[in-house]
Amino acid sequence: MRLTHLTIRNWRNFKQADFDLQDRMVVIGPNASGKSNLLDGLRFLRQVASPGGGFQNAVASRGGMARVRCLAARNFNKGRITLKAAIRDGDQGRWTYEVTFTAEQRGKHRPVVHQEIVEHEERTVLSRPVPADKDDPERMTQTHLEQVNTNREFRTIVEYFRSIRYLHLVPHLIRDPERGGNRADDPYGADFLLRLAATPEKTRLRRLQRINGALRVAIPQLDNLALVQDPVGRWHLEARYQHWRPQPAVQNERDFSDGTLRLIGLLWSLLDTSKKGGPVLLEEPEMSLHASVVRQLPTILNRVRRSGGPQVLLTTHANDILEDDGLGKDEVVVLKPGAEGTEAHTATAVPDIQALLDSGQSLADILSPLTEPEAVQELPNRVAPK
Repeated sequence: MRLTHLTIRNWRNFKQADFDLQDRMVVIGPNASGKSNLLDGLRFLRQVASPGGGFQNAVASRGGMARVRCLAARNFNKGRITLKAAIRDGDQGRWTYEVTFTAEQRGKHRPVVHQEIVEHEERTVLSRPVPADKDDPERMTQTHLEQVNTNREFRTIVEYFRSIRYLHLVPHLIRDPERGGNRADDPYGADFLLRLAATPEKTRLRRLQRINGALRVAIPQLDNLALVQDPVGRWHLEARYQHWRPQPAVQNERDFSDGTLRLIGLLWSLLDTSKKGGPVLLEEPEMSLHASVVRQLPTILNRVRRSGGPQVLLTTHANDILEDDGLGKDEVVVLKPGAEGTEAHTATAVPDIQALLDSGQSLADILSPLTEPEAVQELPNRVAPK
């Protein structure tokens, strides 16, 4: 299964965004243009569909309707927020899920569902509100994604949204997970070692072996990566570090560099080959990595996908990723902030892009100027005036 199209209206930075999705997608844009918020639209659907999540909690955890509604909304879409995802399920055909919501006009001003639609191929599976919703408006405070007694016909979509994974590892949380508050399913890495330990042993060993092979190339001094448990039951990533002495030293995550931990986390997330697995959402995976490694990321993503791995959406500021010759203009989403919110479109919409590519320019040459602040050269003068 994979996402094929995404539509958002009045969501955070975005008044409207509407574009196709490929197996790997690179999202670029200036600082504060909404790269994280674009991924957060999919994280929102995941939270709504997940046990312990739900619609009300998903909105509240983001600060309420005032925080998730675009400031440029005005009366566009009547001020309502819409998230719509199209999903291709192999031979099973195309699904679409759409939810539109707003705030109650009276009372507690809770978020309420205005419309919820599920379609499979040409058939409408769900279209709310239904008569029972009108008889009992309280029902509209929940989506059917979160109700097992009503989503049986589209449980495939529920499970797909639940399987979306977001990764923005903070190495300090892997070294000291108590800083993360012992949260389960933490995208920042507080429970990363516990997740590795919870993976079936054969699967875990197979993945660590593949990661170890990659580390031998990217970080030649490290080898024999393993997950071990100390005498008090804590889990640790452990490896052998080669140096001038005959015997390598034993190191664990406390000794690993930020780049090493980020690379391990990145590769682990890509090795989940579950057929029904949702996309992996990566925030700036180039952080702490050498440029030569970053340049290989598009190729890694392509090969992982071809071998049954997940669809990947990543945000980046790295031109090295855009330098990849195999990256297509339909695999890059360009964000452009403005007074009426951020625009989002694939690079296919950039004027004359094919002619520029044919002339020998790379995507980095063409697109990087579009993501730079117009007066960025003035920044040194503002910090330290002449």
